[in-house]
Amino acid sequence: MRGIREILGGAILFFSALALVAWPRVSASGAAAPHLGASLAQGEEPVPAFHSEVPPGPLPQTLDPAHFADPVVKNAYHIAARVKKVLYQQPCYCHCDRSQGHGSLLDCFVSKHASMCDICIREDLYAYEQTRKGKTPAQIRAGIRQGDWQRVDIAKYETYPAKP
Repeated sequence: MRGIREILGGAILFFSALALVAWPRVSASGAAAPHLGASLAQGEEPVPAFHSEVPPGPLPQTLDPAHFADPVVKNAYHIAARVKKVLYQQPCYCHCDRSQGHGSLLDCFVSKHASMCDICIREDLYAYEQTRKGKTPAQIRAGIRQGDWQRVDIAKYETYPAKP
């Protein structure tokens, strides 16, 4: 009798773990199964999760910049609130889609995650600057994929509110 319980318990544990792995993650923006990028060339890094278009309903609110003391972080959250539709359509190369279940760069600013991540902040500032230049979300995404976000001048955001 004890052996049957152990086998049954093991089977339940196995199938529970399998269900957790197979269950689709839902991002803070409420979307399951975001776009995971196209097929890859050999050695190319996979594109993190993003959405190719904005949903018909409202997007989640970003955190209030007042929660943060660092002026760069404050500016990043302030800017994220202004370009939510663009951030929703961008991948985040800190790969928080894998570790946090994020569906796009916007999810980083719906939580405190971005406040501790230079990649999220730089991608946000890059997306904002490119939006101001008239770039489309797809063009911004291409720049992010190329690593252009790494060249953002953080010094412009060291006072709050920034005047980039």
